[in-house]
Formats: sequence, C-alpha cells, structure tokens
Amino acid sequence: MDDLLEGLVTGSRNMIGIGVATAAAGIVVGTVTLTGIGLVMTEFVEFISGGNIILMLIFTAVISLILGMGLPTTANYIVVSTLMAPVIVTLGAQSGLIVPLIAVHLFVFYFGILADDTPPVGLAAFAAAAIARSDPIKTGIQGFTYDIRTAILPFMFIFNTELLLIDIQGYSTCCW
Repeated sequence: MDDLLEGLVTGSRNMIGIGVATAAAGIVVGTVTLTGIGLVMTEFVEFISGGNIILMLIFTAVISLILGMGLPTTANYIVVSTLMAPVIVTLGAQSGLIVPLIAVHLFVFYFGILADDTPPVGLAAFAAAAIARSDPIKTGIQGFTYDIRTAILPFMFIFNTELLLIDIQGYSTCCW
C-alpha cells in the first residue's frame, strides 16, 4: 500500500511540469485565437510564398522553428499544430494539394522539436553542453547541423504519404 501511495505522489509531482506547460500553451493558443493572428499568419505565409507550395512549406517550417523555441514537447506540439497546421491545410488545398492531416501534423511537429537544439534558445543544447562541459552555443550549432540534414524527411511526409503507410495497396489498418 505504501508503494502505491508513493507511486501516486511521484506521478503527481512529475505531472506538474506537463500541466504548467500545457497551461502555458493554452494561453498562447487562446491569445492567438482571440486576436485572430492565426488568420494573419496564414495570409502572411500565402503572401510571402506567392502560391508556391515548396516556399509555403519552407516558411511554415521556419515559423514552426521559431514557435518551438523554449517550449517543452507537449506545449510545442499544441502551439505548432494549432497555429501552423491550418496554414498548410488551407494553402495546400488552394493549390490543389490535399495532404493527410497526420502528415501535416508530423511536418510542423518535426520542425517545432528541431528548435530544441537550435541556438539561441536550444534547451537540449544547453543540457548536452552541461554534460559535455562545452560551450552551449557551439553545441547547439553542431547539433543543428546534424539535425538539419534530416530536414528533407518532413517534406517527404507531405509529398510521399506512402512513407506513412497511407493509401498503400494491400495494407490493412487491422493488425490481427
């Protein structure tokens, strides 16, 4: 019985950080919703990209990187999926590109998480630098150079949904 109580207390303590992060993300999302800045972001990306899908995705990736800086994973996903996923869906549909929602969410989440070791914030880079006893900015830059090599992967999610096992002949969603 003592182990059960101790487990419940430990679990509750561990959830405090997630609760605070989710509340902070909720405040950001609520502010964006009430002010209408989400529509402004869509119009901004549409204007800058000029209807070019690749440019639209690049600008969305950069904005997701900026929005993801300094946020824990849960809050990061809530913010980038709420603000940037509708941009891809809306502008993609206007250009004739119908993208599955899972691909859109993976796209923005990938770049949001990539912000974890992107300078100047780079929370993961600071943690890694503390372990390695190195300069956090140099560690962040080195980590970012490794990460950016895989930045083509989210674009492949958008343009080749077979990687996500969507619309593959002979594939069943049932596993039994």
